[in-house]
Amino acid sequence: MEKITNEFIEHANTAITNANKVVILTHKNPDGDALGSGLAMWHFFKSLQKEVTFLVPNQLPTNLFWMPGMAEILVYEENKEKGKLTIASSDLLVMVDFNHHSRLSEAGNHVMNHKAPKILIDHHPNPEPIADLIYSRVSSSSTAEMVFEFIQKTRGEEYISRAIADCLFVGIMTDTGSFSYNSSEPHTYEVVGKLLSKGVNKDELTDKVYNNFSEHRLRLMGYAVNQRMVVLPEFQTAYIYLTKKDLEDYKHEPGDTEGFVNYPLSIRNIVFTAIFIEKDNYTKCSFRSKGNFPANLVSMNHFNGGGHKNAAGGESKMSIQESMEKFESILPLYKHLLIQ
Repeated sequence: MEKITNEFIEHANTAITNANKVVILTHKNPDGDALGSGLAMWHFFKSLQKEVTFLVPNQLPTNLFWMPGMAEILVYEENKEKGKLTIASSDLLVMVDFNHHSRLSEAGNHVMNHKAPKILIDHHPNPEPIADLIYSRVSSSSTAEMVFEFIQKTRGEEYISRAIADCLFVGIMTDTGSFSYNSSEPHTYEVVGKLLSKGVNKDELTDKVYNNFSEHRLRLMGYAVNQRMVVLPEFQTAYIYLTKKDLEDYKHEPGDTEGFVNYPLSIRNIVFTAIFIEKDNYTKCSFRSKGNFPANLVSMNHFNGGGHKNAAGGESKMSIQESMEKFESILPLYKHLLIQ
């Protein structure tokens, strides 16, 4: 559904009115859009006097701890029993910034088995039918932009508080790389303008998002680019890899590697980049591209993932070394698309 319809709004309003206990959910390894969208919804339902919980599958990025409402988030991995009970006792589930139940990790099974009404708001392609009401708009800059529309259409712009506006601005800003990509629609800037009119301090939020890391993160970034970057000019591709030991040596905090995958795109003629990060039982993979190269196709076909054409993610059950070898081995399949 590329446009939010009157029928969707009518059914959503009914679900909101009938709900007493609401659970907001977003994907594992949440980013700025996931947290901005989820926290905005959390504040919205609190303003409606609902009992509301924002549940996130795993660890939160430390550089975003300042966002209003972060301290109230329930992290499923840290308290699974409370997470299960919270889901089971809810009478409305609102899912934001993902469209496959696997993105909820273990919590996804409990969500899918629960009979409460479910609302899904997301801008990633190819949604699974995991909700009763689905608002999916791939052309949107971010899920946060769509959450603005959801609140605007169901209850009115007067329900966009300063806290909600701050959260939504963070979501839009981070998912567009400070409006450097995925932000060509005039509607995006119309929404941003309305958020600014609510009192959002753009410069302050930009500083909090992008200048709020540890010293170790900057050193890790330098190490990643200097020692862990591989450039493959014959495929106009580059990638970065980081082992568990690398992360330990540089006192890695959740969220520290956010954005690292973008840096090789600044190299002349590079159109496709990736980052491989070693985890306990898998390798985390992220992909970025320029122009028409479909990063999401590589992710979907080879790394159990998906996403947008120019920004995608996935994971590999292989070791980090095997994952990198696989990545290099599949590049010839895409050479006709890579050489631009």
